[in-house]
Amino acid sequence: MRPRARRLLAYGIALGVIALDQFTKAWISRTIPLGGRIEILPIFNLTCLHNRGAAFSLLGDGGAAANTLFLVLAAAATVFFTVWIWRNGRRSGTLPPIALGLILGGTMGNGIDRIRHGYVVDFIQVHISGWYYPAFNVADSALTVGAVLLILTYLRPVPGDSRTDR
Repeated sequence: MRPRARRLLAYGIALGVIALDQFTKAWISRTIPLGGRIEILPIFNLTCLHNRGAAFSLLGDGGAAANTLFLVLAAAATVFFTVWIWRNGRRSGTLPPIALGLILGGTMGNGIDRIRHGYVVDFIQVHISGWYYPAFNVADSALTVGAVLLILTYLRPVPGDSRTDR
C-alpha cells in the first residue's frame, strides 16, 4: 500500500470513529436520562453517564483545571498522531494506519466532548454478578483496539530491518 493510501485509510478511519462516537453519544443523551440504564443482556447495559475525569473517572473531581489538562493532552495527542500518520513510518501494510486511525479518532471523539460539554459521555456498561466495569464509549473502544493493534504492529519484525535479522 502506498503512503498516500495509508494516510487516507488512517484519516478515513479516524473520521468514521468520530462520526460514530458523536452520533452514539448524542443518541444516548437524548434517549436515556442521566444515570439511567437500559438492560440489553444480563451482563450488558446502556446507560448515560458524564465522565469529567480520564479513564476510570481518574481526577473526575478536579473541576475546570482537570478538564483543561485533559483538553491539552487530547490536543497534543491529536497533533502527535496526525503527524505520525502523515510521516507514515517504516511500517507497511494496512495494520499501522488502521491502528493509528482508531487512536486518532478516539482521541478526537472524547476531545470534542470535552470542548462541547466539559465532560465525556459514557454509555456502555458491562457487569457480572454485581461487579460493574467502568462505563465507556465508542471513542474509548477505538483507542483501546487501536493501541493493541499498534503494539502488535511493532512486535512484528520488519523484513530487511537489521535489528530483526539477528
